Amino acid sequence: MQDSAIQIRPASRTPPAPVAAVVFMGVAGCGKSSVAHAVAQPAGWALVEGDEFHPPANIAKMRAGIALDDADRSGWLDALAAAVAAHAAGGRAVALTCSALRRAYRDRLRAALPGLRFVFLEITPEESLRRVTARAGAHLFPPSLVASQFATLEPPHGEPGVLCLDATRPREALAAAVGDWLREAPIPGDAR
Repeated sequence: MQDSAIQIRPASRTPPAPVAAVVFMGVAGCGKSSVAHAVAQPAGWALVEGDEFHPPANIAKMRAGIALDDADRSGWLDALAAAVAAHAAGGRAVALTCSALRRAYRDRLRAALPGLRFVFLEITPEESLRRVTARAGAHLFPPSLVASQFATLEPPHGEPGVLCLDATRPREALAAAVGDWLREAPIPGDAR
């Protein structure tokens, strides 16, 4: 199901409309990958999995139960920003999964791609721990680090271009809410 608001519009006198670029964000276990896939796959969007961009040193730290700090995340955020910007420059809508826990991290991503939007999947510490524990061993993020995610989290309530959703809702309902939001909210910079 393609959303006409996310397609490049060929026009001889007007520049092409911006493409959709959305970050699915939140703490570990909130469903970033699941919801991003449910939105991106049917629409034919590119999907950039943030975890795949962590350098080996970050992966080793997390697997050892050591929380990442701002310095650890710096190069990772730059790599994610470059990947998303490359897809958008090619005219392809893109979904990115990234914790984007701090406002500074989100602003760094926004600087690379003005108009970038965020879907914040909100979850309680207890539910996050339950979910992360259930997938222990199958994911690089151990349950012992869940508390550090909440300690770092600066919720994006009130920031422009952010949709906040209860991550305990069914995946299909979350994907539908994102689709509705994208249809109703114009892409920043789109003059159509």
